[in-house]
Amino acid sequence: MTGLPSCIYHGVVVHKRLSPKQHAFSYRVFALCLDVDEIDRLDRELRLFSRNRFNLLSFHDRDLGDGGTAPIAERTRTLLDGAGLGAFGARIEIVCYPRLLGYVFNPLSVYFCRDVGGRIGAVIYEVSNTFGERKSYVIPAGASRDGVLAQSCDKELYVSPYTHATGTYEFHMMPPGEKALIGVALREAGQPVLKTHFSGTRLALGDRAIAAMCVRHPLMTLKVVSAIHVEAARLWLKGVPLVTRHTSPTYSTTIVRHEDRGAHHA
Repeated sequence: MTGLPSCIYHGVVVHKRLSPKQHAFSYRVFALCLDVDEIDRLDRELRLFSRNRFNLLSFHDRDLGDGGTAPIAERTRTLLDGAGLGAFGARIEIVCYPRLLGYVFNPLSVYFCRDVGGRIGAVIYEVSNTFGERKSYVIPAGASRDGVLAQSCDKELYVSPYTHATGTYEFHMMPPGEKALIGVALREAGQPVLKTHFSGTRLALGDRAIAAMCVRHPLMTLKVVSAIHVEAARLWLKGVPLVTRHTSPTYSTTIVRHEDRGAHHA
């Protein structure tokens, strides 16, 4: 199956904590880049991929956004319309982990939103924590520099027992192409706290590639969650202080409007 926008990115996730203690780790993963209008076709034409039903790899609409059962394309375009960015719903690509044998956890899913001419005009960063809470940050794309988009917004969701609920996210990424790069840096009170990034190489999305990725990473989705808890334990052993948990709605959105340096919350 070739010539389609949807693909697999095979690469590595790197985490680096900068303060109050230095700590770093990395692990190899693969992610899907899905054109939201192509998912049903993938379901029909691939044996090892399904939509909203069990398979070796699957995509379930309820795993993203507000957790509703409506197609993710419909819900994302509604969100863009509400942000005044509806023109960039002509084509939407999501970079996320798939369900592997029915299980998935996505710490970060990224939506690249384009107009009819193919220009990226908005990016949605969807952050989830292990407490079942999720937030979508909708940010106008602005201009890229050397092919890299750079954006920022206030952090408003408790993610880790070692970071405060508030802070500033700085995002940098390359739009989907032969290579993928999605990077996030967190600052608290203006000081750098951590950096993380995913970098990967594009593979055509087909049954052979799916089988190869699952052989190489048979427990990938479990590894993502395991890494979160194992590394949290290592930080505790290093003496990094715990932060009181801040509860949030199960799902919420923040629409960043750079022109007035404000944000709209829902």
